[in-house]
Amino acid sequence: MKIAVLSGKGGTGKTFVSVNLAAAEENSCYADFDTEEPDGHLFFRPENIVSENVSVKIADYNKKLCVGCQKCVKFCAFNALAYVGNKLMIFENVCHSCGGCMTVCPEHALTEKDKIVGVTEEGVSGGITVLTGFLNTGEASGVPIIKRLNEKLNKYKFSVIDCPPGSACQVLESVKNADYCVLVLEPTIFGLDNFLTVLKLVKLLNKKFGVIINKSLSDNNIAENYCNENGIDILARFPYDQYLAKINSEGLIAVREKAKYKDIFSGISKKIKEMFI
Repeated sequence: MKIAVLSGKGGTGKTFVSVNLAAAEENSCYADFDTEEPDGHLFFRPENIVSENVSVKIADYNKKLCVGCQKCVKFCAFNALAYVGNKLMIFENVCHSCGGCMTVCPEHALTEKDKIVGVTEEGVSGGITVLTGFLNTGEASGVPIIKRLNEKLNKYKFSVIDCPPGSACQVLESVKNADYCVLVLEPTIFGLDNFLTVLKLVKLLNKKFGVIINKSLSDNNIAENYCNENGIDILARFPYDQYLAKINSEGLIAVREKAKYKDIFSGISKKIKEMFI
């Protein structure tokens, strides 16, 4: 089972939920797909880490074959190519690896070469496998790294995916193979507005989902009101808690510190699993 944890914006508690949901389950896998700012590994502190480079194909060309027709330049929607001073220039950081420039080149002057865009790391923490993707600074997209991480997830019976915030293409790539989605929502107008974007995404993908309300309020809780009015399943509520804030700031995992939280997150996992029986 693959559970994807999403949020419409950063700072809602998505990583808190992801880390503890994975840590509460024996022999599970935690996968951090937030390749631009992965931080789940800071809580798990995995050991015996194995790294693997992730590369993509980008444009390259043979100067002797290029006749300067500029068909490739006109084709590229990302402006990764330019023809200046009788020379083709390739901006590697903008290239999206679509391969279209090679298709339109009548002289076959364009080819491909490998470019490393990031790395995946796999380690172990207290019986939990920890997968993390790191995107190199300046790269356009973490999708190639997320695809590689998704391949690695296939060998685990239970995995929790810590998705990037928002609803862009990297989130879509993170969610598409998930069995169930957990949407983390904070009870603010801004939080609710951003939540609606990921809600639309999981509905579009026809995914089963439920909500965890973090920083929950007892009075005038607009997040809970919205869920109740629209028949959305609330899996759990976490109120403001100084203890949770303290251990989180210290990089500790709640389910490993207090049995109370292990019971809560184990209960969430059980509830999700029962939906598939």
